[in-house]
Amino acid sequence: MVEVIENIFNEILERNGITKLRLVKSNRPDLCDLQCNEVFKLAKSLNMAPMDIGNKIVKLVNEYPEFSKYFNKVEFAMPGFINITVSDYIINESLRNMDKPLFNITPSNQTYVIDYGGPNIAKPLHVGHLRSAIIGESIKRILKYKGNNVISDVHLGDYGLQIGEVIYAIKRDGIKNEDITLEYLNKAYPEMSALCKVDEDIKRECEQITKDMQEGNIEYNELCDIISKVSISDIKRIYDSLDVSFDLWDSERTAYKYIPELEDLLNKKGILYKSEGAMVIDVKEDSDTKEIPPMIFQKSNGAYLYGTTDMATIYDRENRFKPDDILYVTDDRQAMHFKQVFRASLKAEITDSKLEHLPYGTVNGVDGKPYKTRKGDAPSLSDMLEETKDGFIAKKEENKNMSDEDLNIITNAIIKFADLSNDREKDYIFDIDKFSSVVGKTGPYILYTYLRFNKILKEEGKSTILSDTIYNKTDRDLRMSILDLNNSFESAYTLRKPNYIAEYLYNLCTALNNFYQVNHVKGSDDNVKNDWLYIIELSTKIIKEMLSLLAIDVPSKM
Repeated sequence: MVEVIENIFNEILERNGITKLRLVKSNRPDLCDLQCNEVFKLAKSLNMAPMDIGNKIVKLVNEYPEFSKYFNKVEFAMPGFINITVSDYIINESLRNMDKPLFNITPSNQTYVIDYGGPNIAKPLHVGHLRSAIIGESIKRILKYKGNNVISDVHLGDYGLQIGEVIYAIKRDGIKNEDITLEYLNKAYPEMSALCKVDEDIKRECEQITKDMQEGNIEYNELCDIISKVSISDIKRIYDSLDVSFDLWDSERTAYKYIPELEDLLNKKGILYKSEGAMVIDVKEDSDTKEIPPMIFQKSNGAYLYGTTDMATIYDRENRFKPDDILYVTDDRQAMHFKQVFRASLKAEITDSKLEHLPYGTVNGVDGKPYKTRKGDAPSLSDMLEETKDGFIAKKEENKNMSDEDLNIITNAIIKFADLSNDREKDYIFDIDKFSSVVGKTGPYILYTYLRFNKILKEEGKSTILSDTIYNKTDRDLRMSILDLNNSFESAYTLRKPNYIAEYLYNLCTALNNFYQVNHVKGSDDNVKNDWLYIIELSTKIIKEMLSLLAIDVPSKM
């Protein structure tokens, strides 16, 4: 609707030799629906007072009878704004145009590769992996919804030091291949990680094992295969429970075969050089305001690092998919790493793709510190899911009687909506009691609203007709909330931030519930009832579709 009104508004201006102006959604909906904030800039360019040019524009808009059906009120507001209240006609015409596939969202046709998840094998998934999985899955779905070709890759960490540490433990403990279990890995890795921090000799041995494995040691690579198989089975189980999926299960090892080819290319371009025994790529730029160290391509002991395999992965993705954009969803502490990798990749000219790092903050507990389980441990994803389910069940006695399927769906909704309703770049506090409530900005509130109004539609039927009448303020507020979808979706899409959709859902559900408190659908006149059923059905369609973009399903009941 904003675009329609802006086009009409500017057509009037152009007819009178005035430059185009931008309209935006009003930040004071109590005063108007849309506003123009560019009067000052226009007045300066014309050497006029803002009040004079503002009043002239308002007069012009009100003088065109063929456009009067689009505007209810257009007025100048001091010191330099134009406020527009749109007509019932254009609100309802816009709603009718929304009732189609994609809700009139403009489609796109690009190819994206999105890299998220990023778990290291041999290590249990923890809360940090939760954010990557949830945010990445939602961004993937948002990109796909607009019609793009989207390839998702989990990009497993399977050739780093943690593998060398676990292989050391296997050798030390005399573990047979068939006895390498998930339970053993979950015990061996934290033990070895702690040991390497205090024993330099053991750390050097683990580093040597890692290097030997990378150079093709058969025994170590066979052990890595077994560790990968055991780990991936559990990783897939947890991702499946979160409704998170990937097109590719590639890894560091997948990229390894491209390193010699990449290294040859870097040498031919003359951008790889030796520094303190290591091979590095200089990535600093003249515009940098702080020191950006070179990217280490190969350590002095001959081992390769994450930066190397990430560059090789970009090289592979460019050759395989020719993407327009490659996105990485990771912890914000990896910002410097990706700045180095991206700059090195562009300097080497191994890709034409846009490279984006989409960082996220930390999940904290109610104490403001990184989230821990009730036992005080750094939480695994399984622990967090179980604790959240228990918290929801404890809310009401009836919750104990719900099916496991519905409980799992609601648990997912609690965790995902809590996460995605926050700006991904910021830390947030995960409070099980707060986020499992059916009141407030929570997943259960959105689900409850959908089920409530879907039940009304089943009882009262649906309508395919919408008149041009709006009956009261809560009715109008609901219709305007629906029409904000396009703006919210485009913000989520362009900024890669699902919180715009989560915020939209909450506002729409709030408007829908406020509407229903005032308006009695069941006992109303047939014409009024048909209009309201049309609006309710459109609302529920949108709620379900937008929930799916957050990877949230709907339970059978609550």
